[in-house]
Amino acid sequence: MSKPANNPAAAPSRLGVWWDHHVHSIAFSLGRALRRPWSTLLTVMVMALALALPLGMSIALDNLRHFAGSVQQSRDISLFLKAEVGAGPARALAETLRGRGEVAAVQLRTPQQGLEELRASAGLGEAIDALGDNPLPTLLVVTPSAEADDSRLAASLQELPQADLVQHDAVWRQRLDGWLHFGSRLVQVLSVLLGVGAVLVVGNTVRLDIQTRREEIGVLQLLGASDGFIRRPFLYLGAWYGLGAGAVALGLIGLAGLALRTPLAALADSYGGGFVLHGLDLPHSAMVLAGTMLLGWLGAWLVAGHFLRQTRPTEV
Repeated sequence: MSKPANNPAAAPSRLGVWWDHHVHSIAFSLGRALRRPWSTLLTVMVMALALALPLGMSIALDNLRHFAGSVQQSRDISLFLKAEVGAGPARALAETLRGRGEVAAVQLRTPQQGLEELRASAGLGEAIDALGDNPLPTLLVVTPSAEADDSRLAASLQELPQADLVQHDAVWRQRLDGWLHFGSRLVQVLSVLLGVGAVLVVGNTVRLDIQTRREEIGVLQLLGASDGFIRRPFLYLGAWYGLGAGAVALGLIGLAGLALRTPLAALADSYGGGFVLHGLDLPHSAMVLAGTMLLGWLGAWLVAGHFLRQTRPTEV
């Protein structure tokens, strides 16, 4: 009698069993979340609100930094010359300054040019005509090079014998940089605190789900199921909570951006600017969703691991 031929392909491999259980855990955990819509919605909304606050502050800070960067591109230093400095010495001084390595460009504005610009921009033609003599000095607009120290350059220009007044708004730039640095640190602190809060919210929800399946878990442990096998559906449940919270948080940020875009555009137009509010692009949104899923997974992993360590059967 011939022996039946072995068919290894008919027996599922360990990798196949592992993959099937992952797929089953994903579908099973999603089904459990959807079967309890109010509990799931409450958990997702609490997490979303906790995540939306630092996320919104980070976006606002990025927009403010973008706006400050566009403002700080205007680094020009205004050098007003003394009244007795004529056009020839002013041009000679401009050429001398252009030869300095810390200076990128120098623009000469004569008193007549300054008067014409004032007449055109301020609408004070009649008042200017009534002045008679031109009271404006010669102006040199100095643009520092990219690697130059603006404050040091402004101080050196003030020491020139031809200089009467140097205007350089360095203090408010330094203060703005300080506020931006403080805002970045504040966002980091809030992100950590509220991220921990989101982990605790998921952990508490998963803990309640574990309690409802306590007897089932005990049976699986007695049958020899590994901790990873038992824990896997709860990990995916936490990841689903994180994914839902991240999507809701992005939706809240988007709605807030739509609500603020029109009044912000009107405010920028009133100052003659064209500032546009920028939100999250697709890659950053995907990173947010991945991060929130990781937070949910972490909360479920901590709670499930603690429960399994407490209930693991011991040999007699």
